[in-house]
Amino acid sequence: MRAIDSTKAIHHRRHFIGGSDARIIMGTDAGALLRLWEEKSGRAEPIDLSGDLIVQLGTATEHLNRTWYERQTSHAIEHVQRRVLHPVHRWMGATLDGRVHQTGDVFESKFALPWNFSEEAAADKHMAQLQHNMWVVAARAAVLSIITGGGKWVEIKVHADPLYQHLLLTAEKKFWRCVQTGEAPQLFGIEPPRPRLAAVRVVDMAGSNAWAELAALYRQTRTAALEHERARTELKALVPEDAKEASGHGLRAKRSKAGAISFELIDAA
Repeated sequence: MRAIDSTKAIHHRRHFIGGSDARIIMGTDAGALLRLWEEKSGRAEPIDLSGDLIVQLGTATEHLNRTWYERQTSHAIEHVQRRVLHPVHRWMGATLDGRVHQTGDVFESKFALPWNFSEEAAADKHMAQLQHNMWVVAARAAVLSIITGGGKWVEIKVHADPLYQHLLLTAEKKFWRCVQTGEAPQLFGIEPPRPRLAAVRVVDMAGSNAWAELAALYRQTRTAALEHERARTELKALVPEDAKEASGHGLRAKRSKAGAISFELIDAA
């Protein structure tokens, strides 16, 4: 298996912001952000992760993860461990776990502990890295392939989010400016929008009391709601085109400057 952290690779990573750095930059740990700044500016050596069991499990299972994904999806992974730089922002780079040959999606393999594991939390945790890597290679989507310690494999597809990537790029530019000027960075306080995940699960809500109550209410009011919408549509058609306001029988219709018609209840005196 190819080693990821050679001395040359570690030195090279000082000269750009990578996907794993993006998570720290978008995070809430001031100590980790300062440590990253020290590493990128040459003030400190990178942390030795050879003794981090979780990191090493991720490295050790990377080949299995990739092979399992290919077997389950019939898709091939190419460009394994390929290092690329953004064509414009040369201080942005990525070391890809791979790309899906059939779709061009960024492929990212992870190992996770089974306790309290959820797909939503996993997507949130790795969102900055995925969006960063997608931005670097101009990919429209990324695939997160996760093997858990409980013997479970999960595939999560995440789409590129232009707003998220804009916020990410803003934060990374500020951080890189700190690296160049020597000014210590502060937490950027950027709260990105919640990621849009591909809907892949079928959920049984029979055990939810709240769902049962609201489902019953929905069923009871559905006919009334349909009648309400029909009445609303036909009332709008009855308002003369040159009328700014129309009223009668306890209902008033008002036309906005843009032409939209709204209704309000009035006393039927």
